[in-house]
Amino acid sequence: MGSDLHAPLGQNRPPKRRTARRLSAVAVLGSIGVIAVVGLSIYAMRNDPQLERIASSEPPSSTAIAPKTPTDDAVSPENANPNGMPRSNPNSGATIEQNRMADGSVVTKYTPRARDGNGPVLINAQRIGQDPRFAAEPNTSLLEDTEYGKLPILGEDGSRPMDQYARPWSGARGTRIAIVVGGLGLSQTGTQRAIQQLPSGVTLGLAASGNSLQRWMQEARRAGHEILIQVPFEPYDYPANDPGPGTLLVKDPAAKNLERLHVAMGEITNYTGIMNYQGGRYLSDVKALEPVLRDMASRGLLFLDDGTSAQSKTEVLAKAMQLPHAFGDLTLDGQLQSDAILKKLDELERIAQRKGTAIGIASAFDESIAAIRKWADEASQRGVEIVGVSTLARESVAP
Repeated sequence: MGSDLHAPLGQNRPPKRRTARRLSAVAVLGSIGVIAVVGLSIYAMRNDPQLERIASSEPPSSTAIAPKTPTDDAVSPENANPNGMPRSNPNSGATIEQNRMADGSVVTKYTPRARDGNGPVLINAQRIGQDPRFAAEPNTSLLEDTEYGKLPILGEDGSRPMDQYARPWSGARGTRIAIVVGGLGLSQTGTQRAIQQLPSGVTLGLAASGNSLQRWMQEARRAGHEILIQVPFEPYDYPANDPGPGTLLVKDPAAKNLERLHVAMGEITNYTGIMNYQGGRYLSDVKALEPVLRDMASRGLLFLDDGTSAQSKTEVLAKAMQLPHAFGDLTLDGQLQSDAILKKLDELERIAQRKGTAIGIASAFDESIAAIRKWADEASQRGVEIVGVSTLARESVAP
């Protein structure tokens, strides 16, 4: 062991000429290997343009997407996909036929058909609610251009604006309460305070005669609120009590009232339905009310009756035409005092505990906003869920 440690450094090394010959042989073999690999690669790619592009670092040309079928969603932020794969509705594999019956109702028939076979698509299964990132943008496939502006319509696949712009809920069948705060757009400070301070589960009603409605709609949707458009209807004491411009009147022909309704509808987009402002007389007149409700049903909207008219014919007509509808159980701010409003909210909760659901109606007064906010914080700890009004209206008609 000691002799090995002290042996001269070059004692056991191979001669220099032998090392050089070995290195030369390795170099030759290595060169042959490289040439062979390159040759095989060139041979493999010679008939494959895609591989040739990759090898030359050229970006592949974009592949054209086949035109959508009529039942697919229109191109919009809702349907865009950053990876380039097209999106499709769940019903894009169906042939959809809609027939209007003699009574005005629409019957939809679905039959299967083959997809176009142009490659994979992403099936957009979100049927209730809207991606929060695009909540302020309308789904263009659910709009039609008219002389009154863009009006809501049923999608060609049967999609409803009521579902598209609904606020999703947990699905739990506990105590559910919808609170609707109307009159937004009439006061800038009141509207801004309602949007910013009310819990996002509260439904907001924008007055058709308000100002800057498009701006308020967008802010409300970004804040997570479901929204309604509030339309004036004739009260019993009209014209002494005038709800304002565009009021639907019993004495006027249906075409005139539909025109007024459409003018109001065209003020904004992204709403789930219509809410009445006053209208005791109009809501009690079947002849005047029927064409208006039928128009809402044909457009995939809901109707919220504020519940203040004991003679309202809304329920009878809405059920006959399968129009999703709901009724207010309580007006929360008949007395504009915080303590009185809080007592009404507690009463609303007791109604919901008894029935399972309840709807409270309020206006965008400072006292109302403050009381609702305070009550909502406490109610959530008691297991009460505040839901959008569309959640309860959806249950009013047969699936």
